[in-house]
Amino acid sequence: MGNCAIVGINWGDEGKGRMVDLLTESFDAVVRYQGGGNAGHTVINEKGKFALHLLPSGIFREGVINILGNGVALDPENLWAEIREVTRAGVAITPANLKISERASLLLPWHRDLDALEEARLADRQYGSTKQGIAPFYSDKYQKKTVLAGELRDPAVLREHLQELLEWKNLILTGVYGAEPYTMEKLDQWVEEYCKPIVPFITDTGRILYDMQKKDRNILFEAQLGALRDLDYGIYPYTTSSNTLAAYAPIGSGLPSLKLTDVVGVVKAYSTCVGEGPFVGEMSGEEADRLREAGAEYGAKTGRPRRVGPLDIVGTRYGVNMQGATKIALTKLDVLSYMKQIPVCTQYRVHGEITDDFPFPTELESAEPVITYLEGWNCDISGIREWRDLPEAARRYVLFIENAIGCPIKYVSVGPERDSIIIR
Repeated sequence: MGNCAIVGINWGDEGKGRMVDLLTESFDAVVRYQGGGNAGHTVINEKGKFALHLLPSGIFREGVINILGNGVALDPENLWAEIREVTRAGVAITPANLKISERASLLLPWHRDLDALEEARLADRQYGSTKQGIAPFYSDKYQKKTVLAGELRDPAVLREHLQELLEWKNLILTGVYGAEPYTMEKLDQWVEEYCKPIVPFITDTGRILYDMQKKDRNILFEAQLGALRDLDYGIYPYTTSSNTLAAYAPIGSGLPSLKLTDVVGVVKAYSTCVGEGPFVGEMSGEEADRLREAGAEYGAKTGRPRRVGPLDIVGTRYGVNMQGATKIALTKLDVLSYMKQIPVCTQYRVHGEITDDFPFPTELESAEPVITYLEGWNCDISGIREWRDLPEAARRYVLFIENAIGCPIKYVSVGPERDSIIIR
């Protein structure tokens, strides 16, 4: 299998977690290489239903090493809570199957506070943050004002570093936002409760990956969110604060010299979006409510109702190109079974001109969808496991997408369970 990245093609929430959970049986390690706890990967298997935010989705497979790379926004508080929740369900999580990069930066308690304070300041101009501290974290990381996970192994060095950061951060909290300052006592308590328990998992993950490469092990890289949320190539500024593209996997994982051999792009059979920003083709009213309920479209992290719309060919084709996808996993095809006619956004109209190209971010606000309708199949397909057994209309829908985006669709998901999949 080599080195494979599983990435989102659109706005995120495409179903990457269920694909990682499915495919990890063929891999020796699963690596999260960017992002933090601001989005969730929902996994349903024989152990139950889980919404993972930081843990790699390979944690449910015995014998698989799960790695949180240096590119991850490592939130000790949320990670420790997640570890405890998953272990209570009978899943073993030990330093043998979970490794945290010593070079990963810690998301500190004040990052969440700053996130909420800035969104409140922006009021009706806010970006739709999940308020998990991601933007303030990455801002501090690029200012070289974060703590590396490896520092947790040396309490004296850690405390001195935190004191330096505390002095600087309180100037911002009190001076810019008029908020309460942090104290060293509060940070000491945070370290004791949430940081110390994860110390046994911290190691040199770059060395682990290097050794696996030398032994020709198969490594799976798990991305968060999708191409349209990438900081550099997404719908800026309504993006996340990290690079969601497969090209970043070697850097964010801990082994920059690594070469990807495969990129599985995950696409939902219709479009969904959590957060603010332009969303061409967005449905509203009863039509949107029915699709949202049929697909249970609520954020795994926030519970917020997702914005919904028809499959966006323009955005999907752009995402496929940005991700360098070699094959596609199409998820939630079963959700569309109630539709007699299925809308698809095939082009955009921008300033009166029809285009197949994804516009510059500032032009997206004025973009209008050009909608094509395809015949629905009007029957339950959730029990189908073979391509030939799908209704002809369902096969035509899949092939229409494949031809329009220029990338082969290898996997077709007809349900959330691990085995609810058709492999072409």
